[in-house]
Amino acid sequence: MANEVTYNEDNIRSLDWKEHMRLRPGMYIGKTGDGSSQDDGIYILVKEVIDNCIDEFVMGYGKKVDIKVEEKKVTVRDYGRGIPLGKVVDAVSKINTGGKYDSKAFKKSVGLNGVGTKAVNALSIYFKVEAVREGKKKVAIFEQGNLIEERDEKTTEPNGTYIEFVPDDIIFKKYKFIPDYLENQIWNYAHLNCGLTVNYNGQKFLSKEGLKDLLLRKTDANTIRYPVIHFKSEDIEFALVHDNHYGEEYYSYVNGQHTVQGGTHLNAFKEALVKTMREFYGKNFDSQDIRASIVGAVSIRMQDPIFESQTKTKLGSNNLDEKTSMRVFIGDYVKKHLDNFLHRHPEISEKLLKKIQQSERERKDMAGVKKIAKERAKKANLHNKKLRDCRFHFSDKKNIRHLDTTVFITEGDSASGSITKARDVETQAVFSLKGKPLNTYSLKKKVVYENEEFNLLQHALNIEEGLEELRYNNVVIATDADVDGMHIRLLLLTFFLQFFPDLVKEGHVKILETPLFRVRDKKQTFYCYSEEERKKAVASLRGKPEITRFKGLGEISPDEFEDFIGENIRLSPVILGNDNSIEDILGYYMGKNTPQRQEFIIDNLKVEKDIEEELIG
Repeated sequence: MANEVTYNEDNIRSLDWKEHMRLRPGMYIGKTGDGSSQDDGIYILVKEVIDNCIDEFVMGYGKKVDIKVEEKKVTVRDYGRGIPLGKVVDAVSKINTGGKYDSKAFKKSVGLNGVGTKAVNALSIYFKVEAVREGKKKVAIFEQGNLIEERDEKTTEPNGTYIEFVPDDIIFKKYKFIPDYLENQIWNYAHLNCGLTVNYNGQKFLSKEGLKDLLLRKTDANTIRYPVIHFKSEDIEFALVHDNHYGEEYYSYVNGQHTVQGGTHLNAFKEALVKTMREFYGKNFDSQDIRASIVGAVSIRMQDPIFESQTKTKLGSNNLDEKTSMRVFIGDYVKKHLDNFLHRHPEISEKLLKKIQQSERERKDMAGVKKIAKERAKKANLHNKKLRDCRFHFSDKKNIRHLDTTVFITEGDSASGSITKARDVETQAVFSLKGKPLNTYSLKKKVVYENEEFNLLQHALNIEEGLEELRYNNVVIATDADVDGMHIRLLLLTFFLQFFPDLVKEGHVKILETPLFRVRDKKQTFYCYSEEERKKAVASLRGKPEITRFKGLGEISPDEFEDFIGENIRLSPVILGNDNSIEDILGYYMGKNTPQRQEFIIDNLKVEKDIEEELIG
């Protein structure tokens, strides 16, 4: 064979710890990303450092943590015991080294594998660690995991550990921190560690009632059906309330770690809620009716938790310890406390019963429509002309590329045609709308099944029964940057917020940023996403460059589109702030107050207007 590939001793390589982490970062921090998703690697780096501070607090050392994030630099200072000075360098650069292998020192810790801060070190262009113990300080500075400087000092600073790092933009291309994601991350730490004060960029984060505070922050006080139910003991805490939203919403934690994908503890919690309520009311309610519109949270602490990945997003432990199963431990605790609570508070148990009965009526009312819609969707799925699917899907968690899976929702044949030709068929799908979708504001969920386009969309995403089997990690709205495109964007967001709010809350819904201009001469071409970028491009070229204004996605050729949805893709996440009520947002943008909606659209198109005036001038 002419092109035979050789395989001998020269092909076998031994990598040191930092080389392996830089070559395969996904094994340690999940995906790298640019910061536009809340599970992108830069937030995992922040988490790994803060986790160590939390472990100190849990063990009874240090009641505050100071965090600063300035553009690309992150600093974290705790006031715990400080890393033992003789082991500072090893603790952040020697794999499988750490105090948490000694269960006496850290009984119920998150960072048990000795990898966390080493990954932060290896994946940072600059990394500094300082440990202070009884008037002595050890300082070590690294670049991409390589030790640059090491020194000992005397100090009057209080005990503790200081970490400063700048993520490497070779690994995390064009990244930026989104404050909303960081604040949400920090609030989680505050809620799970009552009494801990976290100072972040001058703002104080403190929680007195743990998961109760979490649910109060995540819900609207005007729409919850009864006061938040909350119980807490040494190793378990849970809270629940019913709202008026569609679907179910849960927050689960193990040793202070947010298990975004749930796991055995969340499954046991959901099962316990259903069982307890059925027994209390003496009626075999459908589990869907009990859990419809629920907002729940559960947190446990345990030794040696088993997670399904290095990023610890899903708990796999079936047992709390050698004697107790997870299911029995959580089931017994929820049964005892929730049952007693409902007996002692008949006014709340009555409100809860009415909510369950309302959900039962609504489910039965929709049963006929759902059956017809499912049959219609099943036939359409055999040859769904609206969907150009990809090979891999988000629900296949074992596939290394599941986090890259994306579906672009477009309008019109020209736009969907360009994206379809330019996409990566392994991970990128295209769903094509025909004209403007229906305005679903204030409509009942029946419309999702009665409207063929929305019915096909929910089946394409596979979100009818929740997000557990969601087929794409990124649900990207790709519309033109004009009035019609902005309106379509609002209509789609209304659909998702009204009927599938968790899809937005969990960071899956994003907006595709496409260039407004192409600026070029005979030698160079620049694609510009803003007026500032256009001016910069024009200034960098000699003479009078050719400037093309892209009016719609259909005007961008597939060859050009390939770059915009490839490695250099720009996505803007749709972030729902905790102080924003979905009902108020939808009423503002999609209700009868059309002047405000027109003002919003005009404000978002101001760049285009200014540019056209300048070009004409």
